Amino acid sequence: MQKTWYLFLIIYTLFYLESVSQNLILSIKGENETETRIIDSIGYLKTHKDLESLKNENSLTKKNLAKLGYIENKIWELKKTNDSTFQSTIHLKKKFDSLYIFYDNKKIDSSTLNLISNQVNTNYFVLKFQNIEQALYTLNTELSKKGFPFSKVKLSNLEIKNKTTLHAHLTTGNLIEKRRINKIVSKGYEKFPKSFTHHYLKIRRNQDFDINTIRTKTEQLSNLRFAKEVKPPEVLFLKDSTTLYLYLEKSKSNNFDGFLGFGTNEETNKLEFDGYLNLNLNNNLNFGETFSLLYKSDENDQKTFEVNTELPYLFNSPIGVNLSLRIFRKDSSFTTVNQNAKFHYQLNSSNKIFIGVTTTESNNTLANNNSLTINDYTTTQYNLAYQFIKPQYNNLLFPIQSRIYFETGLGSRISDTDKKKQSQFLFDLMKIVNFNTKNSLFLKTTGKALISDNYFDNELLRFGGINSLRGFEENSLNATFFAVLNTEYRYQLNNTTYIHSILDSGYLENNIQNNRNTLFSYGIGLAILTKSGVLKLNYANSKNENKPFKLANSKVHISLIANF
Repeated sequence: MQKTWYLFLIIYTLFYLESVSQNLILSIKGENETETRIIDSIGYLKTHKDLESLKNENSLTKKNLAKLGYIENKIWELKKTNDSTFQSTIHLKKKFDSLYIFYDNKKIDSSTLNLISNQVNTNYFVLKFQNIEQALYTLNTELSKKGFPFSKVKLSNLEIKNKTTLHAHLTTGNLIEKRRINKIVSKGYEKFPKSFTHHYLKIRRNQDFDINTIRTKTEQLSNLRFAKEVKPPEVLFLKDSTTLYLYLEKSKSNNFDGFLGFGTNEETNKLEFDGYLNLNLNNNLNFGETFSLLYKSDENDQKTFEVNTELPYLFNSPIGVNLSLRIFRKDSSFTTVNQNAKFHYQLNSSNKIFIGVTTTESNNTLANNNSLTINDYTTTQYNLAYQFIKPQYNNLLFPIQSRIYFETGLGSRISDTDKKKQSQFLFDLMKIVNFNTKNSLFLKTTGKALISDNYFDNELLRFGGINSLRGFEENSLNATFFAVLNTEYRYQLNNTTYIHSILDSGYLENNIQNNRNTLFSYGIGLAILTKSGVLKLNYANSKNENKPFKLANSKVHISLIANF
């Protein structure tokens, strides 16, 4: 008997709760079918949990109708038709299409009003009723951008002029004193280069204050290696000054890159080693400068020494300079020295343009100087270049999301025998296509062309190796034109490890040897983010169309990129 009573109580409670929580239905009608269709067209919520929600929706519908121009609309009645349904009747009355707004042209200029209206006169402008709310918001935002962060705009003295038109006056508040940035303070990284604030972020003293614009600009700090934003900027308003505070932190931006490669020499069948060291120093003087040093030695008895430096925003100007020195020595055959100077202008955080000059001097170092293909020469070329970089420095495994670099050069080569006009073209494109958090595709294509009437062996373009066409020896391929496509399908095992495929292809032309060749390499790779940096292990095998596949052509590359 007791169990039956409990069961009865449970069933009763469930049915009671169901009846209490029954939804209410709202139906809004107009005075006629035309008005009802207009009300239905704006849409309103018909199902409600309680009576208060239903009444609020009824009032909201009345306001939405007013925004469309039915400013005289009136709710006649809200009545209950049955246990769960309520019917509201709204009389729309006449619709006003336009609002003529009179303004003070000493406070607001017509160029600002042109952003919100296509009918702007000396002392009034015209708005469609459905655009009024958005137009006033836009107007207030524009006034804030012009240095009036506390501006307020509203309409007053609303008058009916005729059947479809209203007149009103625009009232503006807090436009007496324009706010400008008087001082910029970097907190956390007090020695942040002021030139980057001025030219890179484009935040300057005495410019009109607008916090939204400033926050958009400081987001560009994510594109810098040596600094990051730790929290959004803040501002201190005093009676006669405005101070902007940027909250920054200096990042570790130096890195050391090196690799060790080994493979079997086809002629001697002995194990041979090659490798390089690459040191990059960034912003150690708190100037935003970069310095890099590269030393490379490979099994072909080739040695490369290269130094590069970039000095941005010289003398607090938008102009920077890039300087480089490269020395290449080929066994006892020749030595080539390249010197390069470029001036660059940073258009924004991602884009740069360059203009500069490159001089090259090459000397035949053979004891018996009778070579027809190795000659002493000097060249001077004038260069024009463009660079785009989209970084993702918060991702230590893949710090660059995309990159574009084009360079062209025009000049002449002078040798003992003649003087020839020459031109060069270089491109370097890279993109990571992210399918999801674990799978991505890495694509990179590079190429270079030397255009001349004739060529010397010691001016040929040299490529191949871990940073070019993998599976081939470093700088073992010589060409007057080459193009390389690197691809990797990457699978990220976790936040610190990924494996990838290696599938590279290349094409070269050597006009000295009248050689055209298609090259391939394929293999697998592993990358691990350690406390010291990113450790990479690649295994690749090379093949060209004129030679069969050989296991002995395989190369194992080990590299470590350490940040400090």
